Amino acid sequence: MSELFAYPDDREEASAAQVKALEALLIEKGVITGSTVDKVLGYFESEMTPLNGKKIVARAWVDPEFARLLATDTPKAIAQLDLPEGMAGAEGEHIAAVVNEPGVHNLVICSLCSCFPWPVLGLPPYWYKDPVFRSRAAREPRVVLAELGVELDDDTEVRVWDSSGHSRWFVVPARPSGTEGWSEEQLAELVTTESMIGVALAGPAA
Repeated sequence: MSELFAYPDDREEASAAQVKALEALLIEKGVITGSTVDKVLGYFESEMTPLNGKKIVARAWVDPEFARLLATDTPKAIAQLDLPEGMAGAEGEHIAAVVNEPGVHNLVICSLCSCFPWPVLGLPPYWYKDPVFRSRAAREPRVVLAELGVELDDDTEVRVWDSSGHSRWFVVPARPSGTEGWSEEQLAELVTTESMIGVALAGPAA
């Protein structure tokens, strides 16, 4: 991670403390209840989570027909899987997948704010919303990817997809080599949120 993306070591702790204080205030004022907070958190742990995206990518890796449908009609492909209800709900409208392939690497950003396909990837990481990341990734994606450890051949095309309320993109990363014969469950373990944004590669295989 470059200095431009660096934050103080206590950033997460400081943010957590602020959120905790706000939560306590809202509960004290009667705006929300503790059970409401627990319910919302549980929803993002069990319903809207990157676990859904991992399953989608793993299926695409083992099923070429599913992969083709995912690239052309993402909601229809997702509907074939046994995933939690609400995949087309909040922030799930207009989900679209882009597929990495030899000579093409995809990167997803949101240059306006933090549009993100919640049902597939969960909530966006804090750096995804950072103005520095958003602007630099749009202007010099290859440089930013290299800083994040994704070294691409010079002849690899980098395609940047700008998410919005009309299109919420996610990446189907390339399947790591050496995974022939792996089960979907094993393959899903190789997929990360970062690889489905395009700032990392899937794998490697053990």
